[in-house]
Amino acid sequence: MDRRDFLKIASFGAISLFLSGCGISAAADEKKLPMENISEGKKMKIVVITGSPHSESESTSKFLAQKFIEGAKSAGHEIFTFDAANEETHPCRGCNRCGMDGDCVFNDAISQKLMPKMLEADLLVFATPLYYYGMSAQLKIIVDRFYSRTTRLNGKKSIFMATAWNSADWTFEALKSHYETLVRYMNWEDCGQIWAIGCGYRSAVEKSEFGDAAYKIGANL
Repeated sequence: MDRRDFLKIASFGAISLFLSGCGISAAADEKKLPMENISEGKKMKIVVITGSPHSESESTSKFLAQKFIEGAKSAGHEIFTFDAANEETHPCRGCNRCGMDGDCVFNDAISQKLMPKMLEADLLVFATPLYYYGMSAQLKIIVDRFYSRTTRLNGKKSIFMATAWNSADWTFEALKSHYETLVRYMNWEDCGQIWAIGCGYRSAVEKSEFGDAAYKIGANL
């Protein structure tokens, strides 16, 4: 990959933004941003799930989530946030007690706080750091717990944002494939992806174009 931006827009108007490094000062072409209003002018219920174990002031992926939330709130949408790393959660045991549409055996924060909000949400937003070329373990726990309500979580809209220290062009290949496979399996409509290559520390992502991109995705819903 050469050191420049490129913007890919899917047929339904989703944004997928890649920058070759957080120090690059080159914005995406505003004329290429989708004009389609995904919410169709209606107030959306949005659930934002962060998977970083770092604090709000230190996390690079939480920074993207914060900027997205600012944009979405400016457009009048309702936001519920869930910090997967700092809530009581348990991984799926594969016991099938839920029958794919019932209460999980764990009556934890996922069951009490998150799942009810996810079930009524129009849009699910995920933000994670890249750990060993996948999402964080904290976020993966949430994804695995989809099992208890798989069918009822089908057909929603989704957005995925991730940050990584690495800057190679293949950095996000595995995670991007994982997310897009999840979208296909869950029959979701992908409404945006941000893959923040080269953002290993907070000041770097704050100086990059990724924050503006996250804000615009939220504001353009």
